[in-house]
Amino acid sequence: MKKLALMLLASTSLLAACGGGAAEDSSATGSEDSGIKETLVMGLDDTFAPMGFKDESGEIVGFDVDLAKEVAERLDVEITFQPIDWAMKETELASGNIDMIWNGYTITEERKEKVLFTEPYLNNSQIIVTMADSDIKTKADLAGKVVATQQGSAAFDAIIADETGIAAEFDGGAPILYPTFNDVFNDLESGRSDAIVVDEVLGRYTMKLKGEEKYTVLTDNFGEEEYGVGVRKEDVALKEAIDETMNEMREDGTYDEIYATWFAE
Repeated sequence: MKKLALMLLASTSLLAACGGGAAEDSSATGSEDSGIKETLVMGLDDTFAPMGFKDESGEIVGFDVDLAKEVAERLDVEITFQPIDWAMKETELASGNIDMIWNGYTITEERKEKVLFTEPYLNNSQIIVTMADSDIKTKADLAGKVVATQQGSAAFDAIIADETGIAAEFDGGAPILYPTFNDVFNDLESGRSDAIVVDEVLGRYTMKLKGEEKYTVLTDNFGEEEYGVGVRKEDVALKEAIDETMNEMREDGTYDEIYATWFAE
């Protein structure tokens, strides 16, 4: 009887231990349960103001940065910000060096073949900027002119895809390409290029800082577009979690508060 009692006690203890383990598993973090990594790496061009850039102290700040921090907090995950070569963004994502491309990342059909996009969260256009004293007034006036933009950017894609075929008429038969839009603006101001094509959100923010009176934004542009967050195609759970959280932020006013911080008049 004593042996039987000991065996029953041991069995009960084992079951309790197993039950305790199951309870412990059920208390795992939401990110683990949902298949989302506990730490996410966001890739960005850290010169792309106001979406994601380094401030005077070297800290990475911006509209997309603030959105990403809020999303990460609500998902109970950590987030780190990794500056990347923007021309290599999809390669960085596919290789696993980053988990998201979130930095004024334009949704295009070509990019959809490589990444899974969230729902759009901001509208944009590709504007044509000249110096204020320029004689360029329309897109057609770019024929024979030097035009610059960023390599690997949606601006470049929009120029090449433009149905007028104007890019072939640029001086040199194509736009001049630079690693960052800061370089593109510097090229315009130095007189090396006659016009530049840039994302409107970046262009207007940059011109406001530098002095809007120095520039002219043409009525013509190279198309309207939308920004989204790009993740690996297999990361469906992450995509859906970002969409759901961003919708919550719109409904409770947090999105508008963050937007006002960066785009208020």
